[in-house]
Amino acid sequence: MTGVSIPSDPRAAPDALLLEIADYAANYEVRSERTIAAARLCLMDALACALDALDFPECTKLIGPAAAGTIVPQGARVPGTNYVLDPETAAFSLGCLIRWLDCNDTYTGAQGSHPSDTLAGILPLADYLSRRRFVSGQLALTMRDVLAHLIRAYEIQGCLGMANALEDIGAIDQNLLCRVAGSAVLTRMLGGSREHIVNAVSNAFMDTSLLVYRRAPNTGSRKNWACADAIFQAMRIARMAMAGEPGYPSVLSVRRYGFQDARFQGKRLTFPRALEDHVIRHTNFKFVPAGMHAQTAAEAAIALHPLVKDRLQEIDRIEIRGHRALMTAMHKTGLLNGPADRDHCVEYIVSVALIFGKLAAHYYENDFAADARIDPLRARIHLAEDPRYTEGYYDTARLSNAASIEIRFDDGSCTPRIEIEYPAGHWKRRAEVMPVLTDRFQASLARRFDRDRQQRILDLCSDETKLCRTPVHEFMDLWAGEFPESSRE
Repeated sequence: MTGVSIPSDPRAAPDALLLEIADYAANYEVRSERTIAAARLCLMDALACALDALDFPECTKLIGPAAAGTIVPQGARVPGTNYVLDPETAAFSLGCLIRWLDCNDTYTGAQGSHPSDTLAGILPLADYLSRRRFVSGQLALTMRDVLAHLIRAYEIQGCLGMANALEDIGAIDQNLLCRVAGSAVLTRMLGGSREHIVNAVSNAFMDTSLLVYRRAPNTGSRKNWACADAIFQAMRIARMAMAGEPGYPSVLSVRRYGFQDARFQGKRLTFPRALEDHVIRHTNFKFVPAGMHAQTAAEAAIALHPLVKDRLQEIDRIEIRGHRALMTAMHKTGLLNGPADRDHCVEYIVSVALIFGKLAAHYYENDFAADARIDPLRARIHLAEDPRYTEGYYDTARLSNAASIEIRFDDGSCTPRIEIEYPAGHWKRRAEVMPVLTDRFQASLARRFDRDRQQRILDLCSDETKLCRTPVHEFMDLWAGEFPESSRE
């Protein structure tokens, strides 16, 4: 797609941050094979999450075409389903699937987020563009193109969150980061110039969401589809920018009404480092389906399970030490309002892990949460901040996520204190988590496809050279599923 030419704007020179994003999105070329390899892992992890989410009706009721049975010619496929949609609707659907179980990868910093949410826009748009090119006799997009765009999106989103605490300072939801990064990269994918990208990104900064649906007493499932909506908006904004829709050059800096004054308490948005390929190489994979801040606490609780599983009634006190972000985002007492509340409650997560020695996505559902052993354990948990952990969490060179647990029994005895600084999926422990990622990917494929298709997908995704050369539409055709079985007549 060729964008409409943009007349010069006499209002103001674009804010420096807008130009930095646009220059990076328009000009950065990925050359490191190590970085491509990291992107491949992120692709596989996100698609595994998407397939797993198809088992949850509260998610699947939100996806698919607005008009039942609609199939878009040369449209974008939604993995695991038989939906063929326009790119924007496909982006929302895939975004819901990737994020629903909150198990997709994360990047921590002043503002944590899930950069793989942007895949929900990149993959459908690449599929759509690849199909259109192929039928018109042009070269199709390849999966290396997808991985390169994913690297750019991760970098913009992660570096914005690295130094700008949106939730702490401005009570702004993390979906802003997804919308900004997505709008920049999707505009490039559509053939946009530096000016088109500035316009798209400036529009992405206009809308901010309250955090009310992430915090008690209003925690709800919107947190599972908020970034799906953000990438849907990013796709629409990119398309509008390509049609000539103007931007707002001083959207960040203009006094009183700009983002920094009106939404960020007068503080200046900054990048702490040059935009390159740092973020995707330092992303964190989830060890268990739970909020990212509680990954080490969950791991410690699972390690303690053999020591306490036969003594649950004897537990007097469970001491958890964590960092400030854990206490802010995941410390909850009292009634929990559904799965979206439970998977972000460290007390619930630790209690279940101590009882069962593992965590699975369905452990947050209402029927499972009715287990009479869980709430008494929650009531015995005492959570406190350890300043050392907080320092490590916000240190951009370490990006730790430390927690420790010690359990005291009513006879005065206690377990060893289990301290974990970096969760299993942290980039410092990447080799250790590889078997877990591979096993999860294979299990997710087995949920949806016959053995032949499972093996074809696994062989392709395991061969980086072959994967990178594969046209996007051929890759996506491999992921076509029968869900929902009744949608085709």
